[in-house]
Amino acid sequence: MASKRAAVPAKHLFNGFRLYEQPTRCFARSMATTSQGPLQEPVTDPEDTIIEAYAESQSPLTAPQMSRDMLKDTFTVPPPNSLTDDVTIPLSWQKAYQAPPNPFQKKAQCTIYKFPSLEPTSFISYPGTHLLLPIRKDILHRAVIFEADASRRGTASTKWRSEVHGSNRKVRPQKGTGSARLGDKKSPMLRGGGVAFGPKPRDFSTDLPKKVYDRAWRTALSYRYKKGELIVAEDKIDVTGVHENSLERYMTDVLKWNGLGNHDEKKYGKSLFLTLERREGLFSALEKGKMHRHARAIEAEWVDVKDLLEGGRLIVEKAALEQLFEEHESDLRPSEKLVMQMPELYDEEVEAGDRALSLS
Repeated sequence: MASKRAAVPAKHLFNGFRLYEQPTRCFARSMATTSQGPLQEPVTDPEDTIIEAYAESQSPLTAPQMSRDMLKDTFTVPPPNSLTDDVTIPLSWQKAYQAPPNPFQKKAQCTIYKFPSLEPTSFISYPGTHLLLPIRKDILHRAVIFEADASRRGTASTKWRSEVHGSNRKVRPQKGTGSARLGDKKSPMLRGGGVAFGPKPRDFSTDLPKKVYDRAWRTALSYRYKKGELIVAEDKIDVTGVHENSLERYMTDVLKWNGLGNHDEKKYGKSLFLTLERREGLFSALEKGKMHRHARAIEAEWVDVKDLLEGGRLIVEKAALEQLFEEHESDLRPSEKLVMQMPELYDEEVEAGDRALSLS
């Protein structure tokens, strides 16, 4: 048998609940209580409040009364306040609500150096879409894995038992010898037989969208630029006028003087020289003795994203850097490419070509 208390609702749950549905009643009640005195508060019994709330919950709901203006959807807008019109907003507040500047519209200012002294000669500004990209580790990782997969040869090959040269005669009888049963001598269990599940020539290369790969290139260059490890050389990076037997000693002094390479007293990291073409003097000097510990040289057409991320500093020719920019712009719009943002570079090339033709 059910308890008598089961039919009685939990009155304490409805205490003040109906006030949100009928705010006019709450307002009238508050006016009635405050009319007694400005500082007097009515003393009510909790039991009376519960009984009143329960009684209100049982009463039917009344529709809210709306005025004619509300029904016609006509409202009067108050006139502007003359006091607030003349108020000036502080400059600090205006800056706080300004939109953040677009980082790709900025210019990356690079210092042009002269090799081998690395003395600054001039400045040049490259677009932010080429040297001010945010560091995306995911894109760099995908590019490095893509290059590593493409460099794998995949030429390992073994022979299965059907490819091994030899007779198919059974080695020993099936029964009577007391030994395990065997087939021909080309079995993978025997010495000189085939290899079970051995490697076969295959292609390890994976796919990566060209736009993602080009963005990884410029991201790697932006990473070097932001760290202050990008050195742009004005002319060709080459070693001339030095005897062949003195190339190693001369190049060691150049690296040590400019803070490049790993030396006994200070280790700056293995530097990378990036040239547009092969420079015999530079390449020959870095291939001698133990120079491979301090630096190495690569042509622009053979460099990878991994090469740009490794080592201490990146010393690149100005022409080689601009060529890398031009070759990795597939993800940019036509208006964002280097030829549209820096047309003066190509005007100089045309003038230099015309000058060379006139001299010839």
